[in-house]
Amino acid sequence: MKRHPIITFFVLSYAIGWGLIPFWTFAAFSPLVAAFVVISLTQGLSGLKELGLRMTRWRVRWYWYAVAIGLPLAAVMLTAGLNVALGATAPSLASYGSVSSVLLFFVIRLVNPGDGALGEEPGWRGFALPGLQSTLSPLVSTVLLAVLVTGWHVPILFLEEGGLQPSFFVGYLLGSVGVTFWYTWMFNHTGGSVLITLISHAAQGTITISGFWAAGADLAQANLLFGIVASAFAIGLVVFDWKAWRTPAPPEATTVLSVASTPREASPATPA
Repeated sequence: MKRHPIITFFVLSYAIGWGLIPFWTFAAFSPLVAAFVVISLTQGLSGLKELGLRMTRWRVRWYWYAVAIGLPLAAVMLTAGLNVALGATAPSLASYGSVSSVLLFFVIRLVNPGDGALGEEPGWRGFALPGLQSTLSPLVSTVLLAVLVTGWHVPILFLEEGGLQPSFFVGYLLGSVGVTFWYTWMFNHTGGSVLITLISHAAQGTITISGFWAAGADLAQANLLFGIVASAFAIGLVVFDWKAWRTPAPPEATTVLSVASTPREASPATPA
């Protein structure tokens, strides 16, 4: 474990996440647990403090909060529009209830460790990504992380109604890969803030394509479209910010932080 902490983390994430399916359900919190286990046994209390710093790194420019919420919502809205343009019925917001209900659900996702946002982000972005970026470029690190994160999600497709329809299956995988690039981009441009990716992940799961359409052809088509849109957004982030993807990640977004260090917003390589 001490020689290969990143590999150990992924093995534990898969083992816990998949291993509980026959006895309970897919364990969305397995990356969080795996990160705590590996950090505790390899770095001790100081390592847990490092993770805590990333999870509470809120002092970033205000517009990153807007990006964290706006990017996933823009992808969902664009997907909904494209789906209707391609023949789907008009989406319904009835399942969301009032604005206060949506806000409450968003807050719950932020603090519920059994949910995908808090259950995943401290592991994927708080531990795995900085470890990968300590020796690899952000682009290569994200490609590896995207493959492993997407593979970890695959059992969910067997548990969801219609999850194995070709369009739904492909869309789900493309979406998982695409958002991994979003989160790396936000993480690196905010000096390694897991809080920003946690907010974005929670926003992504609050207003979703599945909330607009019931299971069926319209939902399957929408899910495929979302995967395409998410991937297109990811490609755009890579193309238009190419230098940041190819140069070393900011020091705060790699290896282990110093507990006494002062968080910075971003590295000098971050575009103005």
